[in-house]
Amino acid sequence: MSKPFKYIDLFAGCGGLSLGLEAAGFELELAVEKSDMAAETFYHNLINRIPSKKFWDDYISENNTIEVQAKNKLIVKELRELLDNKNILKSLKSNDIDLIAGGPPCQGFSLAGRRNPDDIRNQLPWQFIELVEHLNPKMVLIENVSGIRQNFKKHAQESPFEQLKLALEETNNGYIVQSLLVNAMHFGAPQHRPRVMLVGLRSDIATILGIKNADFWRSEYDDSTKFKQKIRPIMAPKATHFGKDILTVENALLDLNDKGYSIPSNDKLYNRKSGKYAKLMRQDISWMPEKIRKINRLPDIMNHNLRNHSDLIITRFRLYQYLQKMGLSPKILNLPAQFDGSEADKKREICKHIKNCELPAKSPDGEILASSLSGLAKLIIELQTKKHSQRPLKWNKPSPTIVSLPEDFVHPFMPRTMTVREMARFQSFPDNFEFRAKETTGSLRRRVEVPQYTQVGNAVPPILGKAVGDNIFSILKSYYKKM
Repeated sequence: MSKPFKYIDLFAGCGGLSLGLEAAGFELELAVEKSDMAAETFYHNLINRIPSKKFWDDYISENNTIEVQAKNKLIVKELRELLDNKNILKSLKSNDIDLIAGGPPCQGFSLAGRRNPDDIRNQLPWQFIELVEHLNPKMVLIENVSGIRQNFKKHAQESPFEQLKLALEETNNGYIVQSLLVNAMHFGAPQHRPRVMLVGLRSDIATILGIKNADFWRSEYDDSTKFKQKIRPIMAPKATHFGKDILTVENALLDLNDKGYSIPSNDKLYNRKSGKYAKLMRQDISWMPEKIRKINRLPDIMNHNLRNHSDLIITRFRLYQYLQKMGLSPKILNLPAQFDGSEADKKREICKHIKNCELPAKSPDGEILASSLSGLAKLIIELQTKKHSQRPLKWNKPSPTIVSLPEDFVHPFMPRTMTVREMARFQSFPDNFEFRAKETTGSLRRRVEVPQYTQVGNAVPPILGKAVGDNIFSILKSYYKKM
């Protein structure tokens, strides 16, 4: 192979998928991301460090043309603007693109939508397909949340995922498409994060390599202790972590405390099994692309700012942690609102649920919450809430799927929510990947803004992107050897 494999990343976000593809050996030809906040993080880490606020303001201003942005490999506009620019498309076509990748929103997608230009829900997936039609890449990678695979049983329709697969199969001269359900924890991320993917290989290349259609594949099928007869399709990445090898919150956070790094970089902990993932994120970034490795390390950890919580919220977090240790759900804080009666009646009802709790009730950071069952019941009444999404993370389990809301997860031991850096550890972003723009935003602005927490929560884990990229790279390498 005389030239690097070129890829395009659509709906690129902050760059999780691109980071994984670059680690697998791909070279970025172009990324498209409409959010200037997410795009700022992408540019800063995957193209060049942004020297000043003025530089970025100029880059995203209306005076900076789409042609100039394309030359800099990042278009911060709607995908439609790229599709309407014949000059850029002609240039991309001449570069013989190997891979188009991305995660178009597909929730409302249907094949019928192409005949209905007013159906906004269908536009973005069709725009993705349209670029594939223009450029005819050798391979295509599409990812989305796992729920997109569910059928629309009420309307007797196939799922958007299956319809998108069919659309890709019928694009140009056709693609052989492998459907996947992959979980990031099976590839070395300390997070339970299932995602569906479509890996498409152009039909002419598939014929040369002898690759044919294969059944739907789940990453768990690589667990030979449970699925001994499963033969992995060629276009499915190899999963490596099962059982005791699945990483946990401890593996992600064991060298971090409220102030930053709690363990010096030369500590022997990093050579032990429990510390190897933290070392991978903090020091051993040889698996990352060269441009990331060359970034100067800052003396302090980045994106590790603690959120401000009121005394009441801090006490509630401590109570959540204690209740979890006692094997009780945080939903117990909703009992007072559900039960009619006097406060004495409510306390008696709550005591039925907490009768086996250890006393005094002590939080992980040593705070005494209550010394008696009556006092504990009184505290539950005082802290009652209808919010059920908050929960402490379990130290010895992988993190649940990271989402865009910082208040959903509570630290296992400290009475606070997680920092951006801690969330990034669950996602497998190395510590020298710096998230840009503001940290979070208000509820109404979430529709248009993509702050740091949202950037992290929306991203493809780079370590998963690398595994998928490694497999795609291997297929393309086999093809070029035959040319």
